[in-house]
Order: sequence, then structure tokens, then C-alpha cells
Amino acid sequence: MRYAVSLPPFTDPDRVLGWARAAEAAGWDGFFLWDHVQWRPGAAPLDPWVMLGAIAALTERVRLGTLVTPLSRRRPYAVAKALVTLDRLSGGRAALGVGLGEPPDRDFADLGEEADPRVRAAMLDESLQVIDQLLRGPTDFAGDHYRVTADLHPRPVQQPRPPIWVAGVTPHRRPLARARRWDGVVPIGRGEHLSPQDLTDYLALDGGQAREGWDVVVHPAPGIPVQEYVEAGATWLVRSVMPSSGEDWEAQADAVVRQPPGTALGGPGSSHAG
Repeated sequence: MRYAVSLPPFTDPDRVLGWARAAEAAGWDGFFLWDHVQWRPGAAPLDPWVMLGAIAALTERVRLGTLVTPLSRRRPYAVAKALVTLDRLSGGRAALGVGLGEPPDRDFADLGEEADPRVRAAMLDESLQVIDQLLRGPTDFAGDHYRVTADLHPRPVQQPRPPIWVAGVTPHRRPLARARRWDGVVPIGRGEHLSPQDLTDYLALDGGQAREGWDVVVHPAPGIPVQEYVEAGATWLVRSVMPSSGEDWEAQADAVVRQPPGTALGGPGSSHAG
């Protein structure tokens, strides 16, 4: 089991950098950032890819990436280039979390981007194919949404490419089927955290068997021992903090990144997630 924090970079850049340094010092295995342009009124998102580049230069061990990047509002060749750059800058620690993205109005329609989830899903599938091909070698791709002819250099440190994790809201089957084609799944409960039984039921929906190296990246429910998620199939447990104008969420994030993962996520010696 590995442990990560996934935080919204909706604050001062120096504070986000401090979170990353503190998380690595506390023993977390991964540090991930949300990817939004506007999110909700009052939020002030920074660009996660710029921040991850700075974080790569300040850290040595933690895996770095986005949870998650909505590919339909980013050009696949630009994501491929950013991912390779992060992978080389970090010495092979990059990962790419992808999904449809939310909210469909402020982060898509209001920006002139596609808002229809079915179209965005088709764009996501094509974009993943393009990114995979670009990171492996010469690419000549022609689809309904993207046409790319390129041979991008440099190549990533991780071969054939950094891992790609696909997020999806449970109990929908299509995101799980999409994730089976890549390197992992990030199941998201509808309005709440997944219980171990929820996770077991979701992974069994398509009858698929977890293969070696295929990750299951879960935001666990409070109060449930880590071992129950291990037995349900999780390989990563992720702690996040929800930005709220009514609470000092930045102080909450300060506290989370400084806790040892076992304490923050109910690991050995703790019966309870923080």
C-alpha cells in the first residue's frame, strides 16, 4: 500500500510548495494536485503543471501528478509534452490522472469548451491514445476529434511512459472499462467516500481481474482501517481536503501533510482516518 495527498492548489504558490516539502518529509509516497481553471465562485486555482514543475525541483522521492486532468480541455500533445518534462525534471516520478472533469459549466462551457459528457468521454479516449503514442514514438493519428502527426522528443524517463490512472464516478461501468485499458483506476464515490465493500463491488462490475502493476487509487472513508481497503484491492490511499469558504481548509491541509500517512489514513497503530 502507498499513500498520497491530493490537494487543490487554490492558494499562494509558496504554501503549495510548502505542502509538498512537508508531505515528503512526513513519509507520504505521492503528492498530487487538482486541475481546474475556475472551479467554484471565489476559488483561485493555480496551474497544476507549473506548480508540479517547481515541486519536482524541491523534492526527491514522492510521485507527482494531477488528480485529475480533464483531457477534453487540454490539447493531447501539450499534455504529453508537460508530462515528459515533469518526468525528466523529477527523475521518473511523474504520473497522469485523467477524467471528464467538473464542473461542466465554469470549467468547460463558460470557457467555450465542450460541456456534453458523452462528447468529452469520446475526446478523453482519443486523447489518451494520442498521448500514449506520442510518449512511445512517432505518431500519425486521425480520429473524430484529434489529428496529430508528430515525433516528440525527448522521451520520458519511465518507459514506455509514465503511468496513466483513469478516474470515474461509481457505479458507472464505462470509466472502469476505460481504466482497465490503462494503468489504474481512481474510483470516486457519488457525494461520499467509498467503503471497502463499495470498492469490492465496483471492481467486480466488469468481471475483470486486477493485473500486476494496475493501481487502484482510493480516497478512503473516515474510521475504516487501512487493511480493509487492502483486502478490497486498493493499492494507493489518498487524503484530500475540500476547499470551503466557511472553513480554514488551508490550515487543514497544513495539518494533513505533516502527519505520517498511517496516522492520517488509519494505518497500523490507528483505527481511524483523520
